[in-house]
Amino acid sequence: MEQTFYKYQGTGNDFVMIDNRQQTFDKSNTKHIAFLCDRRFGIGADGLILLENHKSLDFKMVYYNADGNESSMCGNGGRCLVAFAKQLGIITDKATFEAIDGPHYATINDNIVTLQMQDVNTVDKYDTHVFLNTGSPHHVQFEDHIEDFDIQTKGANIRYGSPYNEAGSNVNFVKKISDATFAVRTYERGVEGETFSCGTGVTAVAIAMNFLGETNQNLVTLQTQGGELKVSFAKKGDLYTNVCLIGPATFVFKGSI
Repeated sequence: MEQTFYKYQGTGNDFVMIDNRQQTFDKSNTKHIAFLCDRRFGIGADGLILLENHKSLDFKMVYYNADGNESSMCGNGGRCLVAFAKQLGIITDKATFEAIDGPHYATINDNIVTLQMQDVNTVDKYDTHVFLNTGSPHHVQFEDHIEDFDIQTKGANIRYGSPYNEAGSNVNFVKKISDATFAVRTYERGVEGETFSCGTGVTAVAIAMNFLGETNQNLVTLQTQGGELKVSFAKKGDLYTNVCLIGPATFVFKGSI
């Protein structure tokens, strides 16, 4: 069976996009999804995203990691899906869609997508790191030598270690550049390696840095391997609300496989 697909990337975090409004894609075939994401034998991507119809919202997002398993929220994937929906003519400059963690609102101006993330009301502080959930679970810790850091080994050790074990956590290593700018490298579960950028990851880092008092700004710039993202938020006591992930979402190519 021939499958039409679209390729998108958001600061180097890349995705296979499929219009599944007619429900023709076999979502039970984990091996096939992993094959499509394979960089040597398939299309190549950090994940695969299905755009589906929704009864009351503009569309529904179904996200799979590169290993073929359905996963938790993907921030850059959500931003790219908004751009994809615009390309399909489903929306113009704003969207409301459902993801696995609930409804999201977004706007798009040229190729810049602002995606509202879920509120965060819990940040757990430990001696060496903080942990929080921004739609996906994230471990955040400082690393001064981020440029030449062995993220594959160190990230895997933390991702599979206690207390995360089988469920695992995404792992973010952070270096402070200035009061409102931080460099971030992320090891993503499901990809089982570093991605050029992680949307829920940089969102977690921005909130964590504010929580730790490393910044008092509510608009934070995050420098990733694939480019620059911004995260804005409002803080009300211990609650982080109106959290927005801001950055480019770029169409790369369309094809069939």
